[in-house]
Amino acid sequence: MKIVMSGTIGTGLTNLIATMIDTTEPEHPKSSLNIRAAVRDDCGLILEFIKELAEYEKLAHQVTATSEDLENTLFSPTPSAEVIIAEWNHEPAGFALFFGNYSTFLAKPGIYLEDLYVRPEFRGNGIGTELLKHLAALVISRNGGRLDWWVLDWNTPSIEFYKNIGARDMNEWVPMRLQGEALIKLALHKPD
Repeated sequence: MKIVMSGTIGTGLTNLIATMIDTTEPEHPKSSLNIRAAVRDDCGLILEFIKELAEYEKLAHQVTATSEDLENTLFSPTPSAEVIIAEWNHEPAGFALFFGNYSTFLAKPGIYLEDLYVRPEFRGNGIGTELLKHLAALVISRNGGRLDWWVLDWNTPSIEFYKNIGARDMNEWVPMRLQGEALIKLALHKPD
């Protein structure tokens, strides 16, 4: 089970925050952290991050993605998602993969964060926080209303971290998913 997390920005606050946040890629003088948009040549690295995250989440057996799949879905004329990469001292340290969503209640776009991962040897340097700050600024720059993501219910350190930055759990919602045979059955109108 995953817990859905959300951060919502009220309409009046959006304009105020948008004027306070510079959405250009920030310099990090206290460190050598660089956050940049992924490019096509990063597909192998992105796949490494995905596999490392899946291993941590005890879900490695579910990864079927290939570098070619990532190239076709992330860097096509109509990309399905975006990726930012964090580099620490010029070494790949982590990534975030995300895509747009929409809130009918707010009548605003948002971002759904599919994956956020920082390699163990780089943790404790604020990289995860900086990736989330980057995404929050991106939501605001796109006139968005919220940033959503899921976290595994056993990942207590992450849940506490997210709550400390102002996210709230969405326990009143039950995530649902159709995939594989069930998805095909429904598409062919052959439910059980």
